[in-house]
Amino acid sequence: MKNVFTLATLIFALVFTASATAQEFSGIDKSPMDIAAYPTDYKVSEKAVRIIYGRPQLKGRSMEELAPTGKVWRTGANEAPEITFYKDVTFGGKAVKAGTYSLFTIPGGDEWTVILNKNLNQWGSYFYDEAADVARVTVPNGSDAASLEEFSIAFKDANDGAELVMGWDKTRVAVPITM
Repeated sequence: MKNVFTLATLIFALVFTASATAQEFSGIDKSPMDIAAYPTDYKVSEKAVRIIYGRPQLKGRSMEELAPTGKVWRTGANEAPEITFYKDVTFGGKAVKAGTYSLFTIPGGDEWTVILNKNLNQWGSYFYDEAADVARVTVPNGSDAASLEEFSIAFKDANDGAELVMGWDKTRVAVPITM
């Protein structure tokens, strides 16, 4: 009887182990998530700001197709990026309290509108609600000779803080952040 119980236990364990290892996992996302933080060192307790965003790629398409001029854009791919300020800051000249916000932009020919919005966990910009905006700033649309295939965000040291720099194709947009 003891051998029958042991055999039954072994078969039960093998069946459930096999089904657990048969889980299918998705492949790498076509627009992988990335993160940028300031300061850029790894001392998490000293971080002032961090952004998590999706990185779409041009893949033969124009930036205008993916981020149309004059329309609210999720500023990346998939979910709208979430930017966390670990202390109160001035974002493009607007006072912003410490916290986490969605980041949207409205691309333009000469300037971009950069938006911090209090509604989180938003897929794309389909449910963007202007009434939930915390700050809207307008910054010049710059350019670079080098083209970026992947949408990218980085922080650059600047007077009294940093600049949030967004780049894609030859477009470069920077928002000053004073801390």
